[in-house]
Amino acid sequence: MKLTFSPASPFARKVRICAIELELIDRIELVPTAVAPGTPNEQYAHDINPLRKLPVLILDDGSAIADSLVICEYLDDLAGGGKLMPLNGPERWKVKTEHSLLQGMLDAMLLCRYERLLRPKSKSWDVWFDDQWDRAWQGFARFNASPDVLARPLDITQIALACALGYADFRFPDQDWRKAFPKLAAFNRTMLKRPSVKISVPPKA
Repeated sequence: MKLTFSPASPFARKVRICAIELELIDRIELVPTAVAPGTPNEQYAHDINPLRKLPVLILDDGSAIADSLVICEYLDDLAGGGKLMPLNGPERWKVKTEHSLLQGMLDAMLLCRYERLLRPKSKSWDVWFDDQWDRAWQGFARFNASPDVLARPLDITQIALACALGYADFRFPDQDWRKAFPKLAAFNRTMLKRPSVKISVPPKA
């Protein structure tokens, strides 16, 4: 199997962590791939993912699985099922809902990143930026007030939350989420003790 990824992508990081935790990482070749708004990657769009998003898992038969959650579900199933995501029942839908919230938080932070990185300063829309950032911030507040999420055995929600916090550190170091959310800070310290989380921390620019 091959995984298109960037060390900076929190979505690809999530898949890497899952693969390590499921003891499947040795079966996956990591393929560095560059995708960014305004920077065409026509071959990737044509051959791999027309949305030009990371990551994509390319199976040995040449077929491709897109979207980080779908890839993680596939890997969990490959490892026997029910290891990082409940197989069925109310807990499955609870975890998938939590993950959807985290996915939206990361999408909002990514839009903030693009707003500051790519849009000319003369056209910067601070109200829009603040609204997107508040979506992530309110999400962090929700998880900070959810001790059951932070303390239960490792699952896809906890992995996605660690990736969201890591992305906030990586791209928005001036936002002191640790001071605002001490329970998340303690959770993050615990997660960073896991080799899968520590080894996948985005490199500093």
